[in-house]
Amino acid sequence: MSTIEGRAGAHLTSEELRSLFLFTDLDDEQLAWVAENADVITVPAGEDVVVEGDPADCFHVLLSGTIAMSRVIQGEKVETGRTDQRGVYFGAVQFYLQDETARDYAMTVRALTDCTALALPASEFATVFARWFPMAVHLLEGMLLGLRRGNALVAERERLLALGKLSAGLTHELNNPAAAASRAADTLRDKVAGMRAKLAMIADGKIAGDQLKKLVMAQDEFVKKVRNAPSLSAIEASDREDELGDWLDDHGIDGSWDLAPAFVAGGLGVEDMDAVYTATNETTLEGAIRWLAYTVETESLLREILDATTRISNLVLAAKQYSQMDRAPHRFIDIHEGLDATLVMFGRKLGEAKGIEIVKDYDRSLPLIPAYPAELNQVWTNIIDNAIDAMDGSGTLTVRTSRVEECVLVEIGDTGPGIPPEVRKRIFEPFFTTKPVGRGTGLGLDVSYRVIVTRHHGDLAVESQPGDTRFRVRLPITEQP
Repeated sequence: MSTIEGRAGAHLTSEELRSLFLFTDLDDEQLAWVAENADVITVPAGEDVVVEGDPADCFHVLLSGTIAMSRVIQGEKVETGRTDQRGVYFGAVQFYLQDETARDYAMTVRALTDCTALALPASEFATVFARWFPMAVHLLEGMLLGLRRGNALVAERERLLALGKLSAGLTHELNNPAAAASRAADTLRDKVAGMRAKLAMIADGKIAGDQLKKLVMAQDEFVKKVRNAPSLSAIEASDREDELGDWLDDHGIDGSWDLAPAFVAGGLGVEDMDAVYTATNETTLEGAIRWLAYTVETESLLREILDATTRISNLVLAAKQYSQMDRAPHRFIDIHEGLDATLVMFGRKLGEAKGIEIVKDYDRSLPLIPAYPAELNQVWTNIIDNAIDAMDGSGTLTVRTSRVEECVLVEIGDTGPGIPPEVRKRIFEPFFTTKPVGRGTGLGLDVSYRVIVTRHHGDLAVESQPGDTRFRVRLPITEQP
């Protein structure tokens, strides 16, 4: 910057200044002030005019040449635009604000060719600008304050929309296991009543003591088998039910069509019935079989209730993890917890799209990273929701994590039709959406970009072609200032 200032000294006349669109409507006194206080600087090709993060000392107006604007995003310089339009302004563009955000240059501007520019001292310009246009300054301050508040409200609104998308699905997911547990509990009540009747038979002495001892031992073995019952295909289960039904019919036990499925579901077979037959006699066999059937059914029902309540507990845990209700807003996190919680929250939508396969390719060796986990979960929600919609019920959703230099990389990919180039360059714009009216707000990816880039000092990019669209999120491993 010092080499550029060394070339300063030339000035424009009021007439020359009036040819620039910014100064066209200034009066003679205002133009005279600008002419006296603005220096014309020359900048050789390849040199920076202003550097991102340096004190915002000057307001610049391009007079000739071509410039490129860039910002540093996650350690990499990303060009945001270039122009050769005379009169374009840059540098301390918010000089009129008494605000911390206006104290440093927001981006780097480099001369691509030899350039000349007008340089106005920001602090002095701010003083006269407020005197020249007091109402305009108030309006600009109000507009920027309104934009910031609006962005905060948009972010909050998007969070509520994301939660709304998932709440119905979560309610449905919770209702299924709750209803299953309720049904199992009602059936269990009937089975326990039946067991009491069989116990009355035992109390009458119809089963001898040594036989009762063997049956109790058989009962314990049956319970163990039920708890570890293997999963059978429909054909395997049908074959075993037929075999066991024939055994029951051969031994004169009524209702084999009802008893056989219960025993098979509990992992029991003909050899187990033979053991019961050995422990009893012809007169007590049917009573013993039915007593043991009640045992198998009650154990199966208890297992069903346990599975249902465990499912409810896991869903509540996932919802808690997703919302981060009882967590500090910023802390070191395992990135996989939020990804898994978000996928659980999408359980119903993914379940309805039966043709979508989920592939999780996690690098479990990744370190904990500093983050706002609730905000990241919102990002995962927005991207995954878009991916599911893009695949229209059929495809593969891939969630992959890895380490790239000093960053954690999260890739969320889908096998949908892809994003056309003309859409891809606009997807991070606020209120831009390709979804039908009422289905998309156009806020999701805009909010996601600001969460990743602004809040986490990371990077969010997209690569897309038909059959392979990937959103790539980079998050720094170390705490950023």
